[in-house]
Amino acid sequence: MLFVTAAMWCPAIATFQTKRIFRESIKDLGWKWGKETNKYILWAFLLPIAVNLITFTIFWTSEWSKFFNAEFVKETGAAFGIQSLPSGWIIFIYVVFIGIFGLVGTASRALGEEIGWRGFLVPELYKRYGYIRTSIIAGIIWASWHYTVMIWGYFKTGEPVWFVLTDYTIQVVAFSFIFTWLTIKSKSLFPAVILHGTMNLYNQQIFTPLTEINPENPWFVRDESTILTFVLILFALYFILRRKELTTSSGNS
Repeated sequence: MLFVTAAMWCPAIATFQTKRIFRESIKDLGWKWGKETNKYILWAFLLPIAVNLITFTIFWTSEWSKFFNAEFVKETGAAFGIQSLPSGWIIFIYVVFIGIFGLVGTASRALGEEIGWRGFLVPELYKRYGYIRTSIIAGIIWASWHYTVMIWGYFKTGEPVWFVLTDYTIQVVAFSFIFTWLTIKSKSLFPAVILHGTMNLYNQQIFTPLTEINPENPWFVRDESTILTFVLILFALYFILRRKELTTSSGNS
């Protein structure tokens, strides 16, 4: 996790160095958090929960997996000292506790990436290319930045590399449309920080460990990732339809 944290702060460090080289102020990196920003912060918190809930509901109601992972719930109950409670209560307490306090850790790591992606990269691209092309370009850069850890490290799953990278790239580019919309609309990087941190938290630390996978299924239906990709595409289309609400840029929308 220390390596992951350090890696996630590399975009921020690169941004600060770039600003220093070109003698530009870091004050224009989207640090705004006014009263109007709160609405988009709330969106950023609720959207990943909705995306994961839809994704995993589909996943759980298929033959590929089921809710819940009894072994994980048992271990969680023991770790929390509440093993005498019914499984439903253990799950509830875990989700509330991790879903609130866990955001401190995931958002602080996400801040490092988002200073680079949505604080610097997206606003600069948007000035020239507009909403759609900015979302695509930023999404491709953001996805490819993860390739090394996906092939050799943290995200290595044992599935064919070509499938993992293709699915992940489409997924991230779709997600990028949501990030770009919230960033430009709010004129702040903080909705992206909350969106990123909440997505990582609920997907990796809540929904995934609570899911029991059917080991008999082949690799291409064993992971909820493909379902997540299609769900994110649908959400991306929604924000594309709302692109005219954004401030105009010198590029095409």
